[in-house]
Amino acid sequence: MSGPVQREIETRLKEALDPTHLEIVNDSATHSGHAGDDGSGESHFTVIVEAKAFAGKSRLERQRMVNAALGDLPGERVHALAIKASEPAA
Repeated sequence: MSGPVQREIETRLKEALDPTHLEIVNDSATHSGHAGDDGSGESHFTVIVEAKAFAGKSRLERQRMVNAALGDLPGERVHALAIKASEPAA
């Protein structure tokens, strides 16, 4: 079951990138007690996103697009975010 931060990540990415595939993995449990664990259970995530908007973009440009879509979430309510962004296979 996803929490409010995970749902917000999903909503923002869907609206900004219209992904063909989107997975949001909550990794927070594996970081319990570590730096950045705020006790909310929603501090560490992996985002796997595939979108046509990434076509012709470098890995860094794709990550910047994801971060731009998420706005203030990384750094404010999300301590760590791993991004795996790709364009759909031809």
